[in-house]
Amino acid sequence: MELLTYPVISAIFFAIVFITKKRFGLLGLALAAGSILSDVWQNSSGSISKALDIQPSLFLVTIVSIVLVILPAIVLLFHGHSYKTLISRIIGSVLFTILAMALLIEPLSRIIIVEGFGSDVFAILSNNRMIIVGFCLIMAVVDLFLSKPAHSSGKNHKH
Repeated sequence: MELLTYPVISAIFFAIVFITKKRFGLLGLALAAGSILSDVWQNSSGSISKALDIQPSLFLVTIVSIVLVILPAIVLLFHGHSYKTLISRIIGSVLFTILAMALLIEPLSRIIIVEGFGSDVFAILSNNRMIIVGFCLIMAVVDLFLSKPAHSSGKNHKH
């Protein structure tokens, strides 16, 4: 797991959203939905594994948790509105990356060892996680309100 560090994962998230030009609003809310799905799955899997008297590996539980958080956003990368300007693409990509990392800080911390400068960034994210998530979700809702749906002319539209 040495190659998978927080900066590398952050850069991947940023690049994917930046390249696809997708708006942060819908993707940010999808991350939040994925986080809730992940929590539900973790709680359910714990009950099921106790009932079946099995102990799933921590690595498997962590990977499934991470996938559940990001899966709804990945699906929505192929739908929705796009940014038109470079600065809005950068801001949207940064906000997505920050939100994704804040939501994934707990499961990632189970499989990635943080050392050096990364430990400072990890501590800031970890200690301020709820504030970061709250701010990013507010920005996601604002971004949704700023999205303008495509207008179709009623004159040319045939029923």
